[in-house]
Amino acid sequence: MGVMSTTAMAATSVMMMVMKNHKHFEIKNCVHNPTSSDKKLVGEFNPKISIEKAVTPPSSWYTHPSFFDLELDRLFYTGWLAVGYTEQINDPRDFFTGRIGQVEFVVCRDDNGIIHAFHNVCRHHASLLASGTGKKSCFVCPYHGWTYGLNGALLKVTRITGIQNFNVNEFGLVPLKVATWGPFVLLNMDKENTHQQEIESNAVAKEWLGSCSEILSLNGVDSSLSFVSRREYTIECNWKVFCDNYLDGGYHVPYAHKGLASGLKLDSYSTTTFEKVSIQRCESGCLESKDNVDRLGSEALYAFIYPNFMINRYGPWMDTNLVIPLGPRKCKVVFDYFLEDSLKVIFRFVSNMNPCTYVLGRCFFCQVN
Repeated sequence: MGVMSTTAMAATSVMMMVMKNHKHFEIKNCVHNPTSSDKKLVGEFNPKISIEKAVTPPSSWYTHPSFFDLELDRLFYTGWLAVGYTEQINDPRDFFTGRIGQVEFVVCRDDNGIIHAFHNVCRHHASLLASGTGKKSCFVCPYHGWTYGLNGALLKVTRITGIQNFNVNEFGLVPLKVATWGPFVLLNMDKENTHQQEIESNAVAKEWLGSCSEILSLNGVDSSLSFVSRREYTIECNWKVFCDNYLDGGYHVPYAHKGLASGLKLDSYSTTTFEKVSIQRCESGCLESKDNVDRLGSEALYAFIYPNFMINRYGPWMDTNLVIPLGPRKCKVVFDYFLEDSLKVIFRFVSNMNPCTYVLGRCFFCQVN
């Protein structure tokens, strides 16, 4: 089997440790029958193994439907995940929707400024209540007209007269745990404590980022930048393939991204792994030009947050990559782009003139050379 990079091995390690903690691979609503080699690989996994002894996971971990279901249950339906950014719900009645695995969700801000998150389905026949982003004063089911407040309460039920043993207070939207960190909105699919109104931010940061929250804040990953654009792509590959590519420590950059490589000092490339985050750094190759330093900064920082979120920070720019699993062989990647407020006007001017704005040698929108 092929050798993984140190970074990819470290990223895979958390997943394998989670699997190891559930040694029989038993999950609700999913039957997975791991092979003896699967069990052996997980049982013998050691995160301290040297790179010279590293091997790739079995191909079935990238293709088998039941293993995909196992990943959803063990990796995506527990713990905090980035799902959007706070600018999407800046004002009362703002909302946005999304999907984690097989779960549709909606996040909104009510008239009192409180952020809520719910399963995005009507409690009657599970029709989707909302789509995309926008403003709503309430959520109305398009099927039978059941109406919910932004706090999830069931406000109106059509043709309910005469129905016995029906309590509207028991049929509000099913809540999800929601929190924010910096510019990001986070969800937690864990069914425990979903009704708690206040979630301690430091606890969220520790659970989501481990010891890296201060490192990211000190490197400009904060709410001082403003959203400017989004691009979404559906890719015919397992979600881990995209993450593996991101985490190969710059191995592919000089060959697959020659434009990007020309703007970096690749011999300065470094990777540091933490319990929840992998941080890659590389110095800019254009330090002799003040204009380039102002535009690119002196260093690019690439942070992978387990299991599926990436932050790229350089100069006045930041972009994020969110990988959403859609199946064993398909995923959606959402690219969001942020910019310092002082440069937003310039950005609009340049982007209107030219469909591609290049940062560090790659297309600002398309992420290609």
